[in-house]
Amino acid sequence: MATTAKFELKMGAATRAAFGKALVELGHENPNVVVCDADLSKSTNTAGFAKEFPDRFFSCGIAEANMVAIGAGLASHGKVAFVSSFSCFVMNKGFEQLRVTSAYAQVPLKVVGTHSGISIGEDGPSQMSIEDIALACSLPGFTVIDPADEFAMKSLVKSAAALSGSVFIRAGRANARIIYDAGQTFEIGKSIELIPGQDVTVIAHGLLVAEAIRASETLAAEGIGVRVIDMHTIKPLDEEAIARAARETGAIVVAEEHLVDGGLGVRVAQVVTRTKPCLMEYVGINETYAESGPPEAVLDKYGLIARDVIAACRKAVGRKRG
Repeated sequence: MATTAKFELKMGAATRAAFGKALVELGHENPNVVVCDADLSKSTNTAGFAKEFPDRFFSCGIAEANMVAIGAGLASHGKVAFVSSFSCFVMNKGFEQLRVTSAYAQVPLKVVGTHSGISIGEDGPSQMSIEDIALACSLPGFTVIDPADEFAMKSLVKSAAALSGSVFIRAGRANARIIYDAGQTFEIGKSIELIPGQDVTVIAHGLLVAEAIRASETLAAEGIGVRVIDMHTIKPLDEEAIARAARETGAIVVAEEHLVDGGLGVRVAQVVTRTKPCLMEYVGINETYAESGPPEAVLDKYGLIARDVIAACRKAVGRKRG
């Protein structure tokens, strides 16, 4: 009988809230930390930093491209510069400046996109960022991170601040279930195996990590051992963990709140084909924009809950057993 670790998965804070708290802590620790926001500081949770350090906070108005360029200018002069807005705004409207003033110029800008994915819910498709990971990964020199809960976010924001290169951090609007203890350590570029398993591996990031855990618990009762990996760093990938999963379980399911095209699944598949080819299945958004609605209903409708991870795992194991 397959076994699985037990997680309570209590509801915690949104990762955007944890980002805001981490910023304030960083501000007290390092006087070089500065923050730019595009008229959404209450929503992105940079308002706390603005209150504590008004001389180090720059409100750039509804002008995301200008905000990125301002942040890059600050970063090029030795500041630890964070720029933040909704992911769809900072990545889509700011992409050209991210490319020229940060990636091309090799300026270590820290970019935080909140309200990512479709779990933004009622705000609707115009503000749902489902392409942000693909865009961020396409920028040479960028590190790309999507923490699964509040503890992961606080730790990884601080690690990103100390990193010498550019970083994109993905944050969500919806409350995230707690996976980690406050003392958990995180290393950029190093995934975390949460549950061991020998039949199939689920590699997930963000909100889908909790859904992967739920799927593993259900499938354990059926005798299917599901390894669950939190791939919180999407670029650079933990290639060793991916190759080991392919070799030891022979099947991988990638689960993410992002377009399947251009997301983590594509990047994992590149590693698999180079190292140890195996069967793969994908849980994500397929060739569509989502509708407006309550976050839970939207995630359900577009196939981003434990039920869908379970179905993908069963399909992968069935294909493997042939």
